[in-house]
Amino acid sequence: MRTLLISDIHGELEMFEELLERVNYQPDEDELVLLGDYIDRGPSPSGVLDKIIDLKKAGAQVLMGNHEQIMLDVFEKENKYDWDFWLHTAGGVETMASYGFSAQQLEQAGDLNHFSLQPFFTDKIIEHLEFIRHLDTIIEKEHYIFVHAGVDPTLPLAKNTTKDFLWIRDEFHRDYAGDKTVVFGHTPTPRLHRERGKSDIYFGENRIIGIDGGAVFGGQLNCLELPSQKVVSVQNKQISYRQK
Repeated sequence: MRTLLISDIHGELEMFEELLERVNYQPDEDELVLLGDYIDRGPSPSGVLDKIIDLKKAGAQVLMGNHEQIMLDVFEKENKYDWDFWLHTAGGVETMASYGFSAQQLEQAGDLNHFSLQPFFTDKIIEHLEFIRHLDTIIEKEHYIFVHAGVDPTLPLAKNTTKDFLWIRDEFHRDYAGDKTVVFGHTPTPRLHRERGKSDIYFGENRIIGIDGGAVFGGQLNCLELPSQKVVSVQNKQISYRQK
């Protein structure tokens, strides 16, 4: 059985569907693992979630990313500061646009004294929030750990928090020394490679594998196949295939 890992789709539905087609994903034969960040910034976040819901029903394993956690927090807490951060910093405007809301409608949530998200609790958003709420944050295998951002290298895995799994960066990249190989997204690989701007999968010398190719930033959407470590990448409708 192949294990296929993809991360940080960020609303790029067309690229995601093309990548699944290119790897010839077969739900009855392959294990598909998605590492989070399905929404925000790209053109079709709600479409990506619809696709992933169907994939999960067919057997895919789906993890939460920090952007899903942000969206969930926004709608559960209904806080003006969280709302503004999501919309204007994290890419929430594009997510809400994919549900049919204009920028003008989003501003009508109000100010600190008269703030409400009730008009935005559509059936589709409620469905997607319920899906996100029940996503796992980590998968541990015999030789691998699959997670969105990484793990705290100073703590036993069981002592890690959801914040670690969804947000950690530099200390994990630099100091991880565990026996199991960690496959993660979250940090675009151009930030990890010594070669500036390289969006290929990052194979670290300390048993870490970063697969977020920064697709939504003009990079590429990567799929890592295990145990072969073959890679399929889609970028601007150009597909490349190579083996490590």
